[in-house]
Amino acid sequence: MKLNILLGVSSAATQIEGGGFSHTWSDWYQKGRIKDGSNPANANDHLYRWKEDIDLMSKMGIKIYRLSIEWARIEPEKGKYDEEAVLWYRRLLEYIKSKGIAPLLTLHHFTNPLWFESLGGFAEPANIQIFLGFAEYAVRKFSDLVDEYVTINEPNVFAVMGYLNGVFPPGLRSIRMALRVQSIMAVCHIKAYDLIHKLRSELGYKNTKVGFAHHARVFVPKSSTNLWHKLCSALVSRIFQGAIIRACLFGDFVFPLKRYGNVQRGEYADFHGLNYYNRSTISSLADGVRKDAYHNDLGWEIYPEGIGICAGELYKMLKKPVYITENGTCDNNDSFRSRYIYDHLKVLADSGLPVERYYHWCFTDNFEWCEGESARFGIVHVDFKTQKRTVKNSGRFYTAMIKNNEITGEMLEEFVNRQEYHK
Repeated sequence: MKLNILLGVSSAATQIEGGGFSHTWSDWYQKGRIKDGSNPANANDHLYRWKEDIDLMSKMGIKIYRLSIEWARIEPEKGKYDEEAVLWYRRLLEYIKSKGIAPLLTLHHFTNPLWFESLGGFAEPANIQIFLGFAEYAVRKFSDLVDEYVTINEPNVFAVMGYLNGVFPPGLRSIRMALRVQSIMAVCHIKAYDLIHKLRSELGYKNTKVGFAHHARVFVPKSSTNLWHKLCSALVSRIFQGAIIRACLFGDFVFPLKRYGNVQRGEYADFHGLNYYNRSTISSLADGVRKDAYHNDLGWEIYPEGIGICAGELYKMLKKPVYITENGTCDNNDSFRSRYIYDHLKVLADSGLPVERYYHWCFTDNFEWCEGESARFGIVHVDFKTQKRTVKNSGRFYTAMIKNNEITGEMLEEFVNRQEYHK
Protein backbone atom coordinates (compact mmCIF):
# COMPACT_ATOMS: atom_id res chain seq x y z
CA MET A 1 0.00 0.00 0.00
CA LYS A 2 1.48 3.31 -1.11
CA LEU A 3 1.35 6.16 1.40
CA ASN A 4 0.73 9.61 -0.01
CA ILE A 5 0.32 11.06 3.49
CA LEU A 6 3.02 12.75 5.54
CA LEU A 7 3.41 10.85 8.82
CA GLY A 8 4.18 12.72 12.03
CA VAL A 9 3.42 12.79 15.73
CA SER A 10 1.53 14.97 18.21
CA SER A 11 2.02 16.07 21.79
CA ALA A 12 0.70 18.61 24.30
CA ALA A 13 2.81 20.75 26.62
CA THR A 14 1.09 19.79 29.88
CA GLN A 15 1.39 16.11 29.04
CA ILE A 16 5.13 16.02 28.40
CA GLU A 17 6.98 19.02 29.82
CA GLY A 18 6.64 18.70 33.58
CA GLY A 19 7.79 21.60 35.74
CA GLY A 20 4.91 22.20 38.13
CA PHE A 21 3.45 25.37 36.65
CA SER A 22 0.41 27.09 38.11
CA HIS A 23 -2.31 25.78 35.85
CA THR A 24 -5.57 23.88 36.00
CA TRP A 25 -4.03 20.42 35.77
CA SER A 26 -1.51 20.98 38.55
CA ASP A 27 -4.47 22.17 40.61
CA TRP A 28 -6.48 19.09 39.58
CA TYR A 29 -3.62 16.90 40.81
CA GLN A 30 -3.54 18.77 44.13
CA LYS A 31 -7.25 18.08 44.50
CA GLY A 32 -6.64 14.33 44.09
CA ARG A 33 -8.49 14.08 40.78
CA ILE A 34 -5.87 12.09 38.83
CA LYS A 35 -6.85 8.41 38.85
CA ASP A 36 -3.40 6.94 39.54
CA GLY A 37 -2.10 9.91 41.56
CA SER A 38 0.40 10.96 38.87
CA ASN A 39 1.76 14.49 39.07
CA PRO A 40 1.89 16.52 35.84
CA ALA A 41 4.91 18.30 37.33
CA ASN A 42 6.81 15.15 36.36
CA ALA A 43 5.22 14.09 33.07
CA ASN A 44 8.05 13.21 30.63
CA ASP A 45 10.59 15.70 31.95
CA HIS A 46 10.61 17.14 28.43
CA LEU A 47 11.47 20.49 29.98
CA TYR A 48 15.00 19.15 30.35
CA ARG A 49 15.05 16.21 27.91
CA TRP A 50 13.76 18.08 24.87
CA LYS A 51 16.92 17.60 22.80
CA GLU A 52 16.90 13.88 23.52
CA ASP A 53 13.27 13.68 22.41
CA ILE A 54 13.75 15.66 19.21
CA ASP A 55 16.89 13.68 18.38
CA LEU A 56 14.90 10.48 18.75
CA MET A 57 12.11 11.90 16.62
CA SER A 58 14.63 12.75 13.92
CA LYS A 59 16.27 9.33 14.14
CA MET A 60 12.86 7.75 13.57
CA GLY A 61 12.47 9.76 10.35
CA ILE A 62 9.61 11.97 11.52
CA LYS A 63 9.28 15.19 9.47
CA ILE A 64 6.15 16.84 10.91
CA TYR A 65 5.38 17.48 14.56
CA ARG A 66 2.33 18.99 16.20
CA LEU A 67 3.15 20.50 19.61
CA SER A 68 1.64 23.04 21.96
CA ILE A 69 2.87 25.84 24.18
CA GLU A 70 2.01 26.14 27.87
CA TRP A 71 0.09 29.37 28.46
CA ALA A 72 0.81 29.28 32.21
CA ARG A 73 4.56 29.18 31.52
CA ILE A 74 4.54 32.04 29.06
CA GLU A 75 2.09 34.26 30.96
CA PRO A 76 2.31 33.21 34.64
CA GLU A 77 0.41 36.34 35.69
CA LYS A 78 -2.11 38.32 33.73
CA GLY A 79 -0.24 40.63 31.37
CA LYS A 80 3.18 39.55 32.67
CA TYR A 81 5.20 37.41 30.29
CA ASP A 82 8.18 35.19 31.07
CA GLU A 83 10.89 35.86 28.50
CA GLU A 84 12.87 32.83 29.68
CA ALA A 85 9.91 30.61 28.84
CA VAL A 86 9.66 32.23 25.41
CA LEU A 87 13.39 31.68 24.87
CA TRP A 88 13.00 28.00 25.83
CA TYR A 89 10.27 27.53 23.22
CA ARG A 90 12.32 29.40 20.64
CA ARG A 91 15.28 27.09 21.25
CA LEU A 92 12.97 24.09 20.97
CA LEU A 93 11.41 25.29 17.71
CA GLU A 94 14.79 26.19 16.25
CA TYR A 95 16.10 22.73 17.10
CA ILE A 96 13.03 21.05 15.64
CA LYS A 97 13.52 22.94 12.39
CA SER A 98 17.26 22.21 12.36
CA LYS A 99 16.38 18.52 12.26
CA GLY A 100 14.23 19.02 9.19
CA ILE A 101 10.97 18.70 11.13
CA ALA A 102 8.11 21.12 10.37
CA PRO A 103 6.18 22.34 13.46
CA LEU A 104 2.40 22.76 13.70
CA LEU A 105 1.87 24.90 16.81
CA THR A 106 -1.20 24.61 19.05
CA LEU A 107 -1.98 27.68 21.17
CA HIS A 108 -4.43 26.08 23.61
CA HIS A 109 -4.52 22.39 24.50
CA PHE A 110 -6.87 21.81 27.47
CA THR A 111 -4.90 23.80 30.07
CA ASN A 112 -5.61 27.25 31.56
CA PRO A 113 -3.37 29.32 33.82
CA LEU A 114 -4.98 29.44 37.26
CA TRP A 115 -5.25 33.23 37.09
CA PHE A 116 -7.30 32.89 33.88
CA GLU A 117 -9.44 30.17 35.44
CA SER A 118 -10.07 32.41 38.45
CA LEU A 119 -11.57 34.98 36.09
CA GLY A 120 -14.03 32.40 34.78
CA GLY A 121 -11.90 30.97 31.98
CA PHE A 122 -13.76 30.25 28.77
CA ALA A 123 -17.11 30.47 30.54
CA GLU A 124 -16.95 34.29 30.48
CA PRO A 125 -17.32 36.21 27.19
CA ALA A 126 -15.18 39.05 28.60
CA ASN A 127 -12.21 36.65 28.63
CA ILE A 128 -12.20 36.26 24.86
CA GLN A 129 -9.95 39.30 24.63
CA ILE A 130 -7.58 37.85 27.22
CA PHE A 131 -7.11 34.71 25.14
CA LEU A 132 -6.60 36.80 22.02
CA GLY A 133 -3.96 38.83 23.85
CA PHE A 134 -2.04 35.64 24.57
CA ALA A 135 -2.49 34.44 20.99
CA GLU A 136 -1.15 37.71 19.60
CA TYR A 137 1.85 37.65 21.92
CA ALA A 138 2.69 34.05 20.97
CA VAL A 139 2.35 34.64 17.24
CA ARG A 140 4.57 37.72 17.43
CA LYS A 141 7.22 35.74 19.30
CA PHE A 142 7.19 32.63 17.11
CA SER A 143 6.11 33.73 13.62
CA ASP A 144 9.64 33.63 12.26
CA LEU A 145 9.74 29.95 13.22
CA VAL A 146 6.16 28.78 12.72
CA ASP A 147 3.85 29.22 9.72
CA GLU A 148 1.04 26.88 10.77
CA TYR A 149 -1.20 27.10 13.83
CA VAL A 150 -3.95 25.23 15.62
CA THR A 151 -5.87 27.81 17.64
CA ILE A 152 -7.66 25.47 20.06
CA ASN A 153 -7.56 21.73 20.60
CA GLU A 154 -10.91 19.95 20.89
CA PRO A 155 -13.14 22.70 22.28
CA ASN A 156 -16.00 20.21 22.40
CA VAL A 157 -14.05 17.75 24.58
CA PHE A 158 -12.79 20.59 26.80
CA ALA A 159 -16.36 21.76 27.37
CA VAL A 160 -18.02 18.37 27.79
CA MET A 161 -15.37 16.81 30.04
CA GLY A 162 -14.91 19.90 32.20
CA TYR A 163 -18.39 21.39 32.36
CA LEU A 164 -20.78 18.48 31.74
CA ASN A 165 -19.12 15.21 32.83
CA GLY A 166 -17.04 16.86 35.53
CA VAL A 167 -13.88 14.77 35.07
CA PHE A 168 -11.68 17.60 33.71
CA PRO A 169 -11.18 20.95 35.43
CA PRO A 170 -13.22 22.74 36.65
CA GLY A 171 -15.33 19.65 37.36
CA LEU A 172 -18.83 21.03 36.71
CA ARG A 173 -21.94 19.14 35.62
CA SER A 174 -24.05 21.60 33.69
CA ILE A 175 -25.27 21.24 30.12
CA ARG A 176 -25.92 24.98 30.07
CA MET A 177 -22.32 25.77 31.01
CA ALA A 178 -20.89 23.19 28.59
CA LEU A 179 -22.79 24.79 25.71
CA ARG A 180 -21.77 28.27 26.84
CA VAL A 181 -18.09 27.26 26.87
CA GLN A 182 -18.35 25.66 23.42
CA SER A 183 -19.90 28.85 22.08
CA ILE A 184 -17.24 31.12 23.59
CA MET A 185 -14.37 28.90 22.44
CA ALA A 186 -15.76 28.92 18.91
CA VAL A 187 -15.66 32.73 19.00
CA CYS A 188 -12.09 32.55 20.30
CA HIS A 189 -11.11 30.36 17.36
CA ILE A 190 -12.77 32.64 14.79
CA LYS A 191 -11.19 35.79 16.17
CA ALA A 192 -7.80 34.09 16.57
CA TYR A 193 -7.99 32.86 12.97
CA ASP A 194 -8.48 36.43 11.74
CA LEU A 195 -5.88 37.82 14.14
CA ILE A 196 -3.15 35.36 13.11
CA HIS A 197 -3.67 36.01 9.41
CA LYS A 198 -3.76 39.77 9.88
CA LEU A 199 -0.75 39.90 12.17
CA ARG A 200 1.47 37.63 10.08
CA SER A 201 0.57 39.57 6.96
CA GLU A 202 1.57 42.82 8.68
CA LEU A 203 4.85 41.20 9.77
CA GLY A 204 5.55 40.19 6.18
CA TYR A 205 5.13 36.42 6.56
CA LYS A 206 3.46 34.29 3.93
CA ASN A 207 2.19 30.72 3.74
CA THR A 208 0.11 31.15 6.88
CA LYS A 209 -2.22 28.26 7.69
CA VAL A 210 -4.63 28.28 10.61
CA GLY A 211 -7.18 25.74 11.79
CA PHE A 212 -8.49 24.10 14.93
CA ALA A 213 -8.35 20.47 16.06
CA HIS A 214 -11.85 19.00 16.01
CA HIS A 215 -12.59 15.83 17.95
CA ALA A 216 -15.13 13.89 15.88
CA ARG A 217 -16.76 10.51 16.40
CA VAL A 218 -19.25 8.34 14.60
CA PHE A 219 -22.48 8.29 16.59
CA VAL A 220 -24.89 5.41 15.90
CA PRO A 221 -28.10 4.28 17.64
CA LYS A 222 -27.85 1.04 19.56
CA SER A 223 -30.90 -0.17 17.64
CA SER A 224 -31.50 1.15 14.14
CA THR A 225 -35.24 0.50 14.56
CA ASN A 226 -35.63 2.12 17.98
CA LEU A 227 -36.92 5.68 17.53
CA TRP A 228 -35.64 6.79 20.96
CA HIS A 229 -32.15 5.47 20.23
CA LYS A 230 -32.13 7.25 16.87
CA LEU A 231 -33.33 10.52 18.39
CA CYS A 232 -30.76 10.39 21.19
CA SER A 233 -27.95 9.55 18.76
CA ALA A 234 -28.79 12.55 16.58
CA LEU A 235 -29.12 14.87 19.57
CA VAL A 236 -25.90 13.76 21.27
CA SER A 237 -24.02 14.14 17.99
CA ARG A 238 -25.45 17.65 17.52
CA ILE A 239 -24.53 18.72 21.06
CA PHE A 240 -21.07 17.16 21.02
CA GLN A 241 -19.83 17.98 17.55
CA GLY A 242 -22.41 18.99 14.96
CA ALA A 243 -23.10 22.52 16.16
CA ILE A 244 -19.57 23.50 17.13
CA ILE A 245 -18.04 22.46 13.82
CA ARG A 246 -20.46 24.74 11.97
CA ALA A 247 -19.65 27.56 14.37
CA CYS A 248 -15.88 27.17 14.07
CA LEU A 249 -15.77 26.63 10.32
CA PHE A 250 -18.33 29.21 9.23
CA GLY A 251 -19.26 31.44 12.18
CA ASP A 252 -22.70 29.85 11.93
CA PHE A 253 -24.09 29.50 15.45
CA VAL A 254 -27.08 27.15 15.47
CA PHE A 255 -29.00 25.40 18.24
CA PRO A 256 -27.89 24.73 20.92
CA LEU A 257 -25.00 27.23 20.65
CA LYS A 258 -25.17 31.00 21.07
CA ARG A 259 -23.29 33.76 19.29
CA TYR A 260 -21.16 35.80 21.72
CA GLY A 261 -19.64 38.95 20.35
CA ASN A 262 -19.42 40.36 16.86
CA VAL A 263 -18.37 37.50 14.59
CA GLN A 264 -19.37 37.35 10.96
CA ARG A 265 -20.23 34.35 8.83
CA GLY A 266 -17.31 33.30 6.64
CA GLU A 267 -14.68 30.57 6.35
CA TYR A 268 -12.36 30.13 9.31
CA ALA A 269 -10.09 27.19 8.50
CA ASP A 270 -7.26 26.68 6.03
CA PHE A 271 -7.25 22.96 6.76
CA HIS A 272 -9.43 20.50 8.65
CA GLY A 273 -7.74 19.34 11.85
CA LEU A 274 -9.39 16.02 12.73
CA ASN A 275 -8.80 14.15 15.97
CA TYR A 276 -10.38 10.71 15.63
CA TYR A 277 -10.37 7.82 18.10
CA ASN A 278 -13.63 5.86 18.28
CA ARG A 279 -17.32 5.26 17.64
CA SER A 280 -20.09 5.85 20.19
CA THR A 281 -23.21 3.66 20.38
CA ILE A 282 -26.16 5.55 21.79
CA SER A 283 -29.29 4.37 23.59
CA SER A 284 -29.82 7.41 25.85
CA LEU A 285 -28.47 10.93 26.31
CA ALA A 286 -25.08 9.52 27.29
CA ASP A 287 -22.07 7.91 25.66
CA GLY A 288 -21.98 4.17 25.05
CA VAL A 289 -19.92 1.35 23.55
CA ARG A 290 -21.31 -1.32 21.25
CA LYS A 291 -21.61 -4.72 22.94
CA ASP A 292 -18.92 -7.22 21.89
CA ALA A 293 -17.05 -4.53 19.92
CA TYR A 294 -13.27 -4.49 19.69
CA HIS A 295 -11.97 -1.97 22.21
CA ASN A 296 -8.73 -0.51 23.55
CA ASP A 297 -7.42 -0.54 27.11
CA LEU A 298 -9.70 2.37 28.09
CA GLY A 299 -12.78 0.62 26.73
CA TRP A 300 -13.09 2.83 23.62
CA GLU A 301 -14.43 1.01 20.56
CA ILE A 302 -11.92 0.45 17.77
CA TYR A 303 -13.68 1.41 14.54
CA PRO A 304 -11.22 2.28 11.75
CA GLU A 305 -13.95 2.98 9.20
CA GLY A 306 -14.96 5.97 11.28
CA ILE A 307 -11.87 7.99 10.43
CA GLY A 308 -12.91 7.98 6.78
CA ILE A 309 -16.51 8.82 7.64
CA CYS A 310 -15.54 11.78 9.82
CA ALA A 311 -12.94 13.09 7.36
CA GLY A 312 -15.46 12.80 4.54
CA GLU A 313 -18.10 14.72 6.46
CA LEU A 314 -15.67 17.56 7.16
CA TYR A 315 -14.50 17.75 3.56
CA LYS A 316 -18.08 17.75 2.32
CA MET A 317 -18.79 20.78 4.53
CA LEU A 318 -15.72 22.72 3.38
CA LYS A 319 -13.34 21.75 0.60
CA LYS A 320 -10.05 22.10 2.47
CA PRO A 321 -7.13 19.69 2.97
CA VAL A 322 -7.50 17.27 5.86
CA TYR A 323 -4.86 16.88 8.56
CA ILE A 324 -5.40 14.02 10.98
CA THR A 325 -4.12 16.04 13.93
CA GLU A 326 -4.58 13.10 16.32
CA ASN A 327 -5.22 9.39 15.95
CA GLY A 328 -3.96 6.64 18.20
CA THR A 329 -5.00 4.20 20.89
CA CYS A 330 -4.42 3.22 24.49
CA ASP A 331 -2.54 -0.07 24.22
CA ASN A 332 -0.47 -0.51 27.35
CA ASN A 333 1.35 -3.59 26.06
CA ASP A 334 1.74 -2.40 22.46
CA SER A 335 -0.02 -5.58 21.41
CA PHE A 336 -2.35 -4.15 18.74
CA ARG A 337 -1.15 -0.58 18.08
CA SER A 338 0.57 -1.42 14.78
CA ARG A 339 -2.64 -3.00 13.49
CA TYR A 340 -4.62 0.01 14.69
CA ILE A 341 -2.33 2.42 12.82
CA TYR A 342 -2.35 0.30 9.67
CA ASP A 343 -6.14 -0.14 9.66
CA HIS A 344 -6.76 3.60 10.01
CA LEU A 345 -4.17 4.56 7.41
CA LYS A 346 -5.64 2.04 4.97
CA VAL A 347 -9.10 3.59 5.35
CA LEU A 348 -7.60 7.01 4.63
CA ALA A 349 -5.56 5.73 1.67
CA ASP A 350 -8.67 4.12 0.16
CA SER A 351 -10.94 7.09 0.83
CA GLY A 352 -9.93 9.30 -2.10
CA LEU A 353 -10.01 12.28 0.26
CA PRO A 354 -7.25 14.95 0.28
CA VAL A 355 -5.73 13.76 3.56
CA GLU A 356 -2.29 15.36 3.52
CA ARG A 357 -0.98 14.61 7.00
CA TYR A 358 -1.37 12.07 9.79
CA TYR A 359 -0.08 13.03 13.25
CA HIS A 360 -0.06 9.96 15.47
CA TRP A 361 -1.13 10.52 19.06
CA CYS A 362 1.31 10.38 20.55
CA PHE A 363 5.09 10.26 20.25
CA THR A 364 6.02 9.13 23.77
CA ASP A 365 3.82 7.73 26.52
CA ASN A 366 2.85 10.72 28.64
CA PHE A 367 0.64 12.20 31.35
CA GLU A 368 -2.76 11.24 29.94
CA TRP A 369 -4.93 13.85 31.72
CA CYS A 370 -7.19 12.34 34.39
CA GLU A 371 -5.81 8.85 33.60
CA GLY A 372 -2.34 9.99 34.67
CA GLU A 373 0.49 7.65 33.67
CA SER A 374 -1.77 4.59 33.50
CA ALA A 375 -2.83 4.97 29.85
CA ARG A 376 -0.10 4.53 27.26
CA PHE A 377 -0.66 5.96 23.77
CA GLY A 378 2.94 6.39 22.60
CA ILE A 379 5.02 4.70 19.92
CA VAL A 380 7.93 5.28 22.32
CA HIS A 381 7.79 3.71 25.78
CA VAL A 382 8.63 5.88 28.79
CA ASP A 383 9.71 4.42 32.12
CA PHE A 384 8.31 7.21 34.28
CA LYS A 385 10.63 6.40 37.18
CA THR A 386 13.86 6.60 35.18
CA GLN A 387 12.49 8.61 32.19
CA LYS A 388 14.20 6.15 29.87
CA ARG A 389 12.82 6.20 26.31
CA THR A 390 12.54 2.95 24.32
CA VAL A 391 11.11 2.72 20.81
CA LYS A 392 8.24 0.25 20.77
CA ASN A 393 7.52 -2.27 18.04
CA SER A 394 4.83 0.11 16.76
CA GLY A 395 7.49 2.83 16.62
CA ARG A 396 9.68 0.61 14.48
CA PHE A 397 6.68 0.02 12.19
CA TYR A 398 6.08 3.77 11.99
CA THR A 399 9.70 4.42 11.05
CA ALA A 400 9.56 1.71 8.37
CA MET A 401 6.45 3.30 6.85
CA ILE A 402 8.11 6.71 6.72
CA LYS A 403 11.33 5.32 5.25
CA ASN A 404 9.63 3.26 2.54
CA ASN A 405 6.64 5.56 1.91
CA GLU A 406 4.57 2.41 1.66
CA ILE A 407 3.45 -0.62 3.61
CA THR A 408 4.80 -3.81 2.09
CA GLY A 409 3.76 -7.40 2.62
CA GLU A 410 6.96 -7.99 4.54
CA MET A 411 6.13 -5.09 6.88
CA LEU A 412 2.63 -6.45 7.44
CA GLU A 413 4.04 -9.84 8.28
CA GLU A 414 6.60 -8.42 10.70
CA PHE A 415 4.46 -5.83 12.48
CA VAL A 416 0.73 -6.28 11.84
CA ASN A 417 -0.57 -9.71 10.84
CA ARG A 418 0.01 -11.43 14.16
CA GLN A 419 -1.69 -8.65 16.14
CA GLU A 420 -5.32 -8.92 17.17
CA TYR A 421 -7.77 -6.57 18.84
CA HIS A 422 -9.58 -7.70 21.96
CA LYS A 423 -13.23 -7.60 22.98
